[in-house]
Amino acid sequence: MLTWQHLRDLRPAGLQSAADGWGDVSRHADAARDRLSNEMLGAIEKSQTGNAADSAAGRLRGLDRNYDYIHIECGLIRTALDSLAYELAGPQRKLLDALDEAAALKFTVGTDGSVSYPPGGENLISKQPLPGGSATGGSPLLSRPPALTQTPPGFTDTNPNHAKAQAIADQILAALQEARRVDERFSTTLAKLKAEPGLGVATATWQDMAADAAAVRAVADQYLKNDIPTAKSPAERKAWWTYLTEKEREEYLAAYPDIIGNLEGIPSAVRDTANRDNLQVLIGKLAGAGDEASKTKLAGLLSIDKQLNAVPEPGVPPMYLLGIGDHDNGRAIVSFGDPDAARNVSAYVPGLSTKLSEHFATNDIERARATAKSAAFLDHSSASIVWLGYDAPQLPAEQVVDDLAVMGTHDAEVGATAYNHFMDGIRTTNQNADPHITAIGHSYGSLTVGLAAQQAGGIPGADDIILVGSPGTEAKTADDLGVGRDHVYVGAAENDPVTMLPNKKEATGVLGGAAVGALGGFVVPMPGGTILGAAEGALEGYIIGDAASDPSQIYFGTDPANHAFGAHRFQVGDGPRPFIDGQGPVPAHSNYFDDDPVSAANIAAIVAGQPQLVTSQEPR
Repeated sequence: MLTWQHLRDLRPAGLQSAADGWGDVSRHADAARDRLSNEMLGAIEKSQTGNAADSAAGRLRGLDRNYDYIHIECGLIRTALDSLAYELAGPQRKLLDALDEAAALKFTVGTDGSVSYPPGGENLISKQPLPGGSATGGSPLLSRPPALTQTPPGFTDTNPNHAKAQAIADQILAALQEARRVDERFSTTLAKLKAEPGLGVATATWQDMAADAAAVRAVADQYLKNDIPTAKSPAERKAWWTYLTEKEREEYLAAYPDIIGNLEGIPSAVRDTANRDNLQVLIGKLAGAGDEASKTKLAGLLSIDKQLNAVPEPGVPPMYLLGIGDHDNGRAIVSFGDPDAARNVSAYVPGLSTKLSEHFATNDIERARATAKSAAFLDHSSASIVWLGYDAPQLPAEQVVDDLAVMGTHDAEVGATAYNHFMDGIRTTNQNADPHITAIGHSYGSLTVGLAAQQAGGIPGADDIILVGSPGTEAKTADDLGVGRDHVYVGAAENDPVTMLPNKKEATGVLGGAAVGALGGFVVPMPGGTILGAAEGALEGYIIGDAASDPSQIYFGTDPANHAFGAHRFQVGDGPRPFIDGQGPVPAHSNYFDDDPVSAANIAAIVAGQPQLVTSQEPR
């Protein structure tokens, strides 16, 4: 049991010194992990083949995981000890102030925390000093004078020293109770920070580590979390991080990688470090869940983790993890190239049905990788980002009525605000005087980008906007997007039905709005009529209808590929035809990045800031 003597004699500097020791171990483990990944493992995989090389690489990967675990766990212990020292400092100061006051008044503090006081004041009858006594913290009823005949229990002692002694005793007790609560909380937390026996770090180990991280965060809030400028601008966050000490930065990264890694205004290299650590926490957390949504997200996280640890492909800039999370449909922001150092930075927003999954990790991330490789060929100082920082509508939804989301702008409006905040962070942390920034939106993501461009001030830092496979942006013309019509580029394959959806009035007239929404439908203009089917590959039926009466107006406003919009339409391949080429209703809709060399080359030229290389196509 913690006594007031223990609290008095506590040396917070000793706890902080111990915390620093754990911090050193964490730092050394992190450095060892980097050497393994960047030097030893990379050298083997690049230069050696065969069973022996594969075996050696496998053992090194296991050692890499061990070092990663040591790095994270020791960092958590460090943060817990520093938090403990911080929280005990308050009650210790309160106790020492009480003891100083007792000494100044020449009161005596007993081993049980009671405070004895001398005679004082005057008896109104005898004119003698009132006798001294003892006060115990917590209740005046527990104060005890030397003789009950002089002051019966339950009555206030009129000796003026009594009130002072009672206040001191109460302060001693309050300080001790507060310290005991702190000690109990941290004792429970620190007891959890133990590794299971054995040398291997398996899935169960990461699950345990996820619980450890949650426990440390729960006790470190007062010490660290309340100072994180989550409600500030990216510029203010950048300034906050700049002026932190190295020790403070390490503690924030250890305890709150989930917050620091997703905080716009924090340098990209720091976010990458934080998110790689948080990735392991999330993998451990989701590995213990049995629901389908968790399994889907886990598959995506594992694929991202595998890509982060793979030998980089020649010509592809290094991979940075700028955001990760498992809330809602999941979050993942991946960059190929350092967006802080690159002169050219692009950020691509995927569309309908995108969520954190293996499909996202192997398709949307691949699109960013392909764009980065092509852009870097034109200008090596290029970074390409895929931004899954919002909840895109999902088809088919769990509830049929939720299929109506794809027919509305709500998700895009919410995403537009989040996207602009992210882009403000990109602009803030970029080290170039005037970086060239390109916003890219595909499918429903083009609506998100279009709405972001139409917000006050437009997309922060954006010089060019690329819209591909777009069902519209709610803008009447390209001039509404804030970068000038000559800097709005549109790619629309002739066989991509999503770029030819009828306007809302015509679409609802075919079956009625609710029915169209329930199907997640779109109307595909086809020779001899139209096909109404489920969106983006989830076909559930079709109906023959009439072609749109005004070809310049599609579902979300003016067709970006139409001459009435006024954008620069760049050349793309026609793509596979719906159904006819045996690839479903919308095969051309997914071909803009890596499956269509012409389109991919034009996107890369725009991203690299070389518009003279873009080949044009006549608007509709």
